[in-house]
Amino acid sequence: MPERLETEAPTGEETKPFLDHLEELRGTLLACLASIGGGMLIAFPLTPKILGLLTAPLYQIPDVPDNFLRSLKVAGAFSVILRVGAWSGLLIATPFIVYFTARFVLPGLTTREKYILKKSSGFAVVLFVFGVSLGYSVCMPIALEMMLGFHHWIDVAPEWTVNDYVSFTLQMLIGFGLAFQMPVIVMILGKLGIVTGEQLRGVRRYVIVGCLMVGMLMTPQDVMSQIIMAGPLYVLYELCIWVLWFGDRRAKKAELAR
Repeated sequence: MPERLETEAPTGEETKPFLDHLEELRGTLLACLASIGGGMLIAFPLTPKILGLLTAPLYQIPDVPDNFLRSLKVAGAFSVILRVGAWSGLLIATPFIVYFTARFVLPGLTTREKYILKKSSGFAVVLFVFGVSLGYSVCMPIALEMMLGFHHWIDVAPEWTVNDYVSFTLQMLIGFGLAFQMPVIVMILGKLGIVTGEQLRGVRRYVIVGCLMVGMLMTPQDVMSQIIMAGPLYVLYELCIWVLWFGDRRAKKAELAR
C-alpha cells in the first residue's frame, strides 16, 4: 500500500478547549434542525404538486384509471401530507445540513483532506441527483408495471392505498440517491491512500454481491429494481478502479522522475 498522503497537522485556528467544541457542535445541530424546519415550511404547501410528480409514472400506465389510489383511513390524507412534506423538506435542507456539518468538521482536517472533501462534494450531489433520476425515470415505471402485472397474473383486483404508494416510491427514490454515494466514498478512500486500485480489483466478486445486497436493502422487494440499482453501482465501482489506477500510475512516474 502506498504511504498515506500528507499527514500534516490540521490547519486553521489554534486548538480550542473541549467545551468550546461542544458549544460549536450544539450550534451546528441547531442550525441543521432549523434548516430542516425551513425546508418543511417550503415543502408542505407544495405537497399536492410533489404528490403529483410521485404519481405521474403510475398514471402513465395504460390500464390504470384516474383516481386509482385510495385512502382507507380518516387521517390517511393527513398522514400522506406529513410524510411527503417531511421527506421533501429534508431533501431541500440537505445542502444546508452538508454546509453546516462541513463548517464544523473542516477545521480539524489537513489541507489535503479539506481539498479532497471539497472536490468530492460536487461529485456526491451529481451522483445523488443521477440516482434519484434513474429511479424515477427508469425503475419506478418498470417496478409499478411489474406489481400490477403480478396482480393480474393471480387474478386479483389491485386496490392500492396512497400511503403505501408514497412509502414505496419514496423508499425507492431515496434509496437510489443514497446508494449512488458509494463511489464517492471509494474515491475519497483512494485519494487519501487508504485503498488502491489493485486492492479494489481484488475484491470484485464481493462487491458484486454487495451491490445486489444494497439493491435489496435500498429498494422495494422486487428483483428488477434491485438489478437496475446494482448494475450502475458496479459500473461506477469499475470506473473508480480505473481512476485510482491511473492516479497511482501517475504518482509512481512522478516519484521515479525525482
